[in-house]
Amino acid sequence: MRASSETTEASVPTWTRHSHHGGGAALKMAPNNGWHLPSPPALPPAARQATLKMAARGGRGGGGGVASRGSRVMAAPEEPCGGRAGGEPGRDAAGLSGARGRRRRRRDRAAAAMFRCGEEIISGESEEESNGVNLMEFSDEILLHILSYVPCTDLVLNVRRTCRKLAMLCLDKSLTHTVILQKDYKVNKDKVKQLMRDIGKEIYQLNMAGCYWLPSSTIDHVTRCKNLVKLNLSGCHVTSLRLSKMLSTLQHLRSLAIDVNPGFDASQLSSECKATLSRVLELKQTLYTPSYGVVPCCTSLEKLLLYFEILDRSREGFMLSGQLMVGESNVPHYQNLRVFYARLAPGYVNQEVVRLYLAVLSDRTPENLHAFLISAPGSFAETGATKNLLDSMARNVRLDALQLPKAWINGSGLLQHLKFNNPFYFSFSRCTLSGGHLIQRVINGGKDLKSLTSLNLSGCVHCLAPESLFRKAEDDIDSSILESLVVSCCNLRHLNLSAAHHHSSESIGNHLCQLLSRLKHLLSLALPVCSITDVAANVEKPPTASNLVPQTFGRKVRIGIQTYPRNLADQANQKIESSVFWALMGSLRFLETLEIIGSSFSSAMPRNEPAIRNSLPPCVRAQSVGDSEVAAISQLTYLQSLTLAQLPNILTGSGLINIGLQCQHLRTLSLANLGMMGKMVYMSALMDMLKHCKCLRDLRLEQPYFCAGAQFFQALSHCSSLQRLCIVSRSGTLQSDAVMSFMANCLEVIMCHMFMGESLTVCKNLQQSIVRRYRLLSPGFSSAQQRLV
Repeated sequence: MRASSETTEASVPTWTRHSHHGGGAALKMAPNNGWHLPSPPALPPAARQATLKMAARGGRGGGGGVASRGSRVMAAPEEPCGGRAGGEPGRDAAGLSGARGRRRRRRDRAAAAMFRCGEEIISGESEEESNGVNLMEFSDEILLHILSYVPCTDLVLNVRRTCRKLAMLCLDKSLTHTVILQKDYKVNKDKVKQLMRDIGKEIYQLNMAGCYWLPSSTIDHVTRCKNLVKLNLSGCHVTSLRLSKMLSTLQHLRSLAIDVNPGFDASQLSSECKATLSRVLELKQTLYTPSYGVVPCCTSLEKLLLYFEILDRSREGFMLSGQLMVGESNVPHYQNLRVFYARLAPGYVNQEVVRLYLAVLSDRTPENLHAFLISAPGSFAETGATKNLLDSMARNVRLDALQLPKAWINGSGLLQHLKFNNPFYFSFSRCTLSGGHLIQRVINGGKDLKSLTSLNLSGCVHCLAPESLFRKAEDDIDSSILESLVVSCCNLRHLNLSAAHHHSSESIGNHLCQLLSRLKHLLSLALPVCSITDVAANVEKPPTASNLVPQTFGRKVRIGIQTYPRNLADQANQKIESSVFWALMGSLRFLETLEIIGSSFSSAMPRNEPAIRNSLPPCVRAQSVGDSEVAAISQLTYLQSLTLAQLPNILTGSGLINIGLQCQHLRTLSLANLGMMGKMVYMSALMDMLKHCKCLRDLRLEQPYFCAGAQFFQALSHCSSLQRLCIVSRSGTLQSDAVMSFMANCLEVIMCHMFMGESLTVCKNLQQSIVRRYRLLSPGFSSAQQRLV
């Protein structure tokens, strides 16, 4: 909502709705200060002829009826019944007589009739225009709700300048209290400077997380926000001196998020800065170098979030070590700590540094600690200090949230001794936790756990089996364990059962999907592909490519990619509504995040796991999950994020089209290794799907043989909201011209990463062309085109 110039109070514009040529609706300014109506439009030929015919019959009654309507511009003379109008007999009102007067009267009647038709058209248009939406007539509460969806930079720098009413509303405390610049990729240093100058004193919460493109000098303008209570600078480069200068002026700060980069020196922090840090209650600190950061200065901490992203080697190639922190005089203080969270990236140094943080906790465990979470990939061995910490926690604290590395739980009786109050989050990812231990030690034999809202059992192969000693990973689950879990934790919002084989038995009513359908409050769900297989349907195996070919002596069977008859998809669609997965998707109407991932899937470019060149084959039961099961996902009207990986039985991808048509709120889509690995069989369906995904923002595609050609990028251009694109294809190809044409059409894209099988020269030239053209348009633009070997 922008206006070309600022209006005065005497001519405040109103907003009316007019339709574009394309059928959409747009807001157009229309004045309400008494401007004249537009000139009447020309009459159509048919209306003009009818008017002339009516006028040709004039003079014989009815003339006065037309003239009586009158007009502000012209009025037809009214002919008296007796032939005299205060003048001489035989003369009309114009003073003419005879045939000449009659011709004049006919012309006047024709003109009056034509104006009458034009006036009706104008009145119809003005009535339609008056019934339009007038934005300024809404109440302030409704307008504030509408304006809350507009980025703060646009509110203050643009919308506020349209009229006085919007200028007042845009400065309302409900809109300026919290300013979010995260993912606002069009903001630059000048806009931040102007924003802080205009409403700096009104800001209480400022989120600049991920604004990596802003220069470090931008942080200096944050000093204008004297009343800041919460500040997030994660992803912004902040030096020790700048941090000291900024925090010295923020005396009301209670929540802080920063990055600790190489070169950070806590000794450069001023006394005023340390005084501000001593009042901080919540700290999020991302470490890129071995350091305690500002944790020793935060003596009143209640919530500590640590992210360890330290590389094992420096940029110069030197080995790093956490022992650099041993000599530091200041150590963290955790007396008031309630929440401790640590997430580690792969690497030995990260494990070494986090042990130094935990060493202080082992000496004296905070009495108010109620959430203790450590997320560590791979193997993270338990030490004597960590064992003492866990023993102290078992004796002195009652937890509400727990997540530990698998090595700390496997083979120990820790869960048996820990005490829980009203738990809301449990994560036992990749632990060898059996279903019997889960029921007895976690939910206490079926104890009511209505407070539990999040449960992560990813990679827990035996979590739904009574014992794990003599059980194979492919054996059927014990439905009674899952039923006890569903009954006890009836208010679950988030459930993760991926990275494991959960095979249901053939007994009726005990299928995993049927039991999970009772969790009506689920918002996110992650399942392995083999768990959604309809066991009853597998008893009668569907026709496959091998038995569809007639086995006769007269024709040889061609070895290669088989062709599938069209009625095969129709047969699958007829059975879809009776499947257990269809019923599950129908019962979880408000699900927002869904992940269906193969039990043995491993990405070619994982985030927190080592890359595996040769992945394991998919589960046998996953062979029966295909297009019909994917089509069942289209029932999730409110779905926002979807991940599908390692579905080998995808034939045409027709289910993707249904998702694109029905799931109009879809924002994140990730597809990996669908169908046959040697050929991308669902490309046509994917392109049809993308034409309907108007709200899609993030797209990630991983397929060994992916052809990123002109047709694909032309279909992708329909995703007008797309911001991030990532394609991973070890043997894939791309067309540079198609990529450049796509980038020219989709100006909202700020990240374009493609790891393909093209040559180094092609990737390097394409990356240089993209960066050279689009880096200036969007300062936060990121491009990476590399050869994947």
